Amino acid sequence: MDGQTVWITGASSGIGAALARGFAGRGYRLILSGRNQAALAEVASDCGVTLVLPFEVTDVAAIPALVEQAWDWAGAVDVLINNAGISQRSLAVDTDLSVYRQIMEVDLLAPIALTQANLPRMVARGSGRIAMISSIAGKVGVPMRTAYCAAKFGIAGYADALRAEVAHLGLQVHNIYPGSVATDVSRNALTADGSKRGVSDKAIDNGIAPDQAAARMIDEMLAGQREIIVAEGAELAMGEARRTPDALLDRIGSIMAKGYVERMNKGAE
Repeated sequence: MDGQTVWITGASSGIGAALARGFAGRGYRLILSGRNQAALAEVASDCGVTLVLPFEVTDVAAIPALVEQAWDWAGAVDVLINNAGISQRSLAVDTDLSVYRQIMEVDLLAPIALTQANLPRMVARGSGRIAMISSIAGKVGVPMRTAYCAAKFGIAGYADALRAEVAHLGLQVHNIYPGSVATDVSRNALTADGSKRGVSDKAIDNGIAPDQAAARMIDEMLAGQREIIVAEGAELAMGEARRTPDALLDRIGSIMAKGYVERMNKGAE
């Protein structure tokens, strides 16, 4: 894959850093984004040809200039991976609405904004991959994660609809559903008042190693899988139980090539 470029958000640690190293090992150039510039630089030191673009993903006003810089540096963004996110550990009855807003901004609106800014260029090229890191909690509602589940279900729905619109134009869209991966996701999760939890979960601590999870994600992306479930045990069973059949994805995608937009715009659909 020499010459191809992958842009990863949330690349300073966890799954994002593991994806960066995994893609670099396969010959990709990297664009790495996140808030922690020092940590991004450390990841970049392992990844060969790399551009570090630190930014806060919710800073939507900054995105157009960043996209311009990324495409000028790389010539094109071949793979966009929206990985940055934040989780939650609190009961809905206790959770302040501001927590819902924050998680929606980070986990739903931010990846949509970055995707929308890159999308016209990918469509014009007639190629590209877009991946959304959702969660098993984006397939099955999980207690103490109502805001997180809402955002992850939402980003999966956006990606499904986007795939139906752009697959016939040469773009691929991947929904990735990790289960427990051994990262700081639980330690960094928000509590009911928006403060950081500060402690981890046993399931997370005993989860899949990030480099192993990343390798499985990359293998399945490059194999063209649209739904990628990376989990074990009960989490894998839950994800598979809610997997969207390929036949249904094919059926939805096929309507674009049959004039759906034209009929809809004429009120005939």
